Amino acid sequence: MLQSKHRIAGWIRKHNPHICCLQETHLRIKDLHRLKVKGWKQIFQANGQEKKAGVEILIPDKIDFQKRTIKRDPEGHFIILKGRIHQEDANIYAPNIGAPKYIKKILEDFKKDMDSNTIIVRDFNTPLSKMDRSSKQNINKDIVALNNILGEMGFTDIYKALHPKEAKYTFFSNAHGTFSKIDHMKGHKTSLNISKKLKSYQAFSQITRD
Repeated sequence: MLQSKHRIAGWIRKHNPHICCLQETHLRIKDLHRLKVKGWKQIFQANGQEKKAGVEILIPDKIDFQKRTIKRDPEGHFIILKGRIHQEDANIYAPNIGAPKYIKKILEDFKKDMDSNTIIVRDFNTPLSKMDRSSKQNINKDIVALNNILGEMGFTDIYKALHPKEAKYTFFSNAHGTFSKIDHMKGHKTSLNISKKLKSYQAFSQITRD
């Protein structure tokens, strides 16, 4: 855990992103502020009682961020942070079992908290299209239902919007010998001017999956 924290802190210092979202921190409620990076004092966490799940949003001091509301899952599966920087970040983590149904329920429950400024980021633990699998396996009905509600809410895949013909993977299964993309970044179709954040997101996805 200590080595991982140093690695993440080193990446943040090197790439200097506008916002950093972490999943699977495996911290408990009492483990607040375990990750410390100079110039990054704004840290928002959702942790459970046990060392599993856990999500975190970090915002640098250089960003004039004013928190409006924050909603945390008591088991550390997701955090929704809204603030005054012309955007709202929704950082959602789903467990490995039944991930599409779980995320669909979160979207339905918090639909009123999301608008054209919302960004949904990181580990969905599931591919969302045939292109997200090197095997090109068809997606199941639960994933179709999840994609439908994302579409109804106006969300689209930011990477695919900018690179429609390029497949990128973030996970390798040793058991099946296949690559897949289970980390996703969803933005509203009317608000896709975030190329700098996308670049930071791609780089961080790579180091967290290495």
